[in-house]
Amino acid sequence: MPKVDVYDIERKKVGEIDLDEAVFAAEVKPHLLHEVVRAQLAGRRAGTHYAKERAAVRGSTRKLYRQKGTGRARHGARRAPIARGGGRTKAPVPRDYSFRPPRQVRRAALRSALSLFQQEGRLFVLDRFDLAEAKTRRVAEVLKRFEVDRGVICDAAANASLRRATRNLARTVFLPPEGLNVYDLLKADRLLVTRDGVSALAATLRPATRTGKPRPASSKAKAAGEGG
Repeated sequence: MPKVDVYDIERKKVGEIDLDEAVFAAEVKPHLLHEVVRAQLAGRRAGTHYAKERAAVRGSTRKLYRQKGTGRARHGARRAPIARGGGRTKAPVPRDYSFRPPRQVRRAALRSALSLFQQEGRLFVLDRFDLAEAKTRRVAEVLKRFEVDRGVICDAAANASLRRATRNLARTVFLPPEGLNVYDLLKADRLLVTRDGVSALAATLRPATRTGKPRPASSKAKAAGEGG
């Protein structure tokens, strides 16, 4: 079970904490990180692209001129894609690009991201992150002490003053444990998480243990056992 130091907002060590091995020391699986990030980016696409196909262009369907005898190329309706102002062939239409990986995949990817931060020493646990006043300057001072250029701060959603003080920062975001995601983590170089945040993440992301009854043997297995 990994053990890390706990700091206050002045970056003074105030204790230690044992991190959940299943959440913060799991195997890092890059393919899961890639799949979840791709799903998050796909969900952000507007998908509002549109161009008119032949059926959507306004115009007559009357043949422009007779088929033979004019010496010109054969042409049909003015709305044909070959005509100027006609409809486009295989035009883009509005669509939804989003897809959602299974919940187990999303949780495993988040465990991989947290474990990567812990392995590389980019995860800092704070005892508390309380501000006397909701000032962005106060948060920037704390980030400077922890050498954070682009970071993520994770604390309980009830910490309204920290949330308000962080929203004006261009390169650091505040996320509650239930809103922590792989994309924002991989963009960051540091993760500051409070004790409450560590407990909430461990309770949410800890893999479920199977306690069900063993599956009954199939008829083929029973027959093979009786035959032996």
